[in-house]
Amino acid sequence: MTTTGTEEAEELLRAACDQAGVDARGAEPIRLGENAIFRLPGGIVARIARPGQLHAATREVRVARWLADHDVPAVRALDDLRQPIEAHGRAVTFWHELPAHHHGTPAQVATALRRLHDLPVGTGQHPFSALEPFVRLDERITAATSLTDDDRAWLYQHLATLRERYDHLPAGLPRTVLHGDAWVGNVVATNDNQVVLLDLERASIGPPEWDLVSTAIKHTSFAWISEHEYRDFRHRYGHDVTTWDGFALLRDIRELRMTCYMAQHAAENPRGHREAELRVSCLRGRNGLRPWAWSPAS
Repeated sequence: MTTTGTEEAEELLRAACDQAGVDARGAEPIRLGENAIFRLPGGIVARIARPGQLHAATREVRVARWLADHDVPAVRALDDLRQPIEAHGRAVTFWHELPAHHHGTPAQVATALRRLHDLPVGTGQHPFSALEPFVRLDERITAATSLTDDDRAWLYQHLATLRERYDHLPAGLPRTVLHGDAWVGNVVATNDNQVVLLDLERASIGPPEWDLVSTAIKHTSFAWISEHEYRDFRHRYGHDVTTWDGFALLRDIRELRMTCYMAQHAAENPRGHREAELRVSCLRGRNGLRPWAWSPAS
């Protein structure tokens, strides 16, 4: 993983802002990591993508504009600017800053997903590609250098098995627009109760169960939300994904994604090392039945 340092990120930001005609003076870093995010004057947020993501950044801007055209509350790209800007080989995009907000509740996630999944995509042009549930997992396992060779080899084999199983995913709800990474950090509520979708990088077309599983496993796999919260979620959405024959498969893929994310970051953040080991141990069946005592990633 390449983490963008402060000086490098600021240099990239200035170069992109010069091209875009955006004032970079007084820029404040919001997050520096694989994607560096800055707050700019005038209620603008700049996002510097990791290397090699020009196509993905282009699609994310197109997705945001498509959602705006369909009146879906989501983060908004600046309209009067051709995006993304390419600076020193990195894609930089510019967005309207959200008002004060907080993580959405499971019920708010359900309401936002219901609206998103009801969008028509059968005809006309749209910016979505097919869901890629295994994107970057090989890369993350390779980068998980804090794990033992045995655990890393097991993750590769587990990934191969899940890919094979996914080719035979049981039939479920009709395919539709997906957020792709629908957890409460990416579905936020503003202080005036507007529910807004963030981080559209994984937006795609696929089984809606993919979005629903993200919340379901917070109850069934980790007990991060209560039975009451999950019951409210499934009631608001109108479907209980845990009753579907394909639930266990999508659950297993989601759990692998969460494990690989933590394992990769543990290579650079020793505080995540123990959590990564725990997650692999659980996947390997060494820690008993779910729910497991995982800690949410910060």
